[in-house]
Amino acid sequence: MLRFMPVGDSMTIGSAGEHTWRYRLWRHLCKTYDGPFSLVGPRETLHDKATDTPTSYAYADPDFPRAHLAGWGEGWVHMAPLIGGAVRESRADVLLVSLGLIDLGFYTDAEQTAENVRKFVAEARRANPRIRMVLLPVIPNIRAEADAPFGAQVALFNDLLAKSVADLDEPRSPILLASPPPSYDIHRDTYDGTHPNANGEHRIAGAFVEAMYQGWGIARPYPA
Repeated sequence: MLRFMPVGDSMTIGSAGEHTWRYRLWRHLCKTYDGPFSLVGPRETLHDKATDTPTSYAYADPDFPRAHLAGWGEGWVHMAPLIGGAVRESRADVLLVSLGLIDLGFYTDAEQTAENVRKFVAEARRANPRIRMVLLPVIPNIRAEADAPFGAQVALFNDLLAKSVADLDEPRSPILLASPPPSYDIHRDTYDGTHPNANGEHRIAGAFVEAMYQGWGIARPYPA
């Protein structure tokens, strides 16, 4: 059994009424991965915008393993202290991580955020020395488009993330840097300039699948 743990912020937890990219990934793996697998993690819910709480089970299609470690407004700074326990509890084999926008927007600059990436990796490996990870660069949102200094921080963090992956990758616990979803357009693939709509969900799932297929031969490429 291969256990994938999606880790992320609001783009990963999703909100009431959505499928989420987690669901799109699961559907693709069901069709193209030959071995047994599951999605694991300590949480299952969506974010309920009406109450501003992570309490909703109103998935567009709830019939899939909904487990994850994601939270609305959470970033590397929040997940680094949690990841070790989550990996131990769920016996995760592969972490699929999409974080950073919240950190840069509210908590830490690019250099501090990159340091939290290293703390996250260290804690994950302390829990499972053979853990594999796929890290997705920050997808610039509408704020990055309108706010030049913030956009520069996003670009700098993505450069630092690539350097961190190169530095931290090791044969026993490999790390892949996913490519940003090709042709991702915040005006077409999101509903508010940040959060993915159905198009965006497919593109994010595809970015993780492509990295695993190219790097480890897992599954097959995501359809266009």
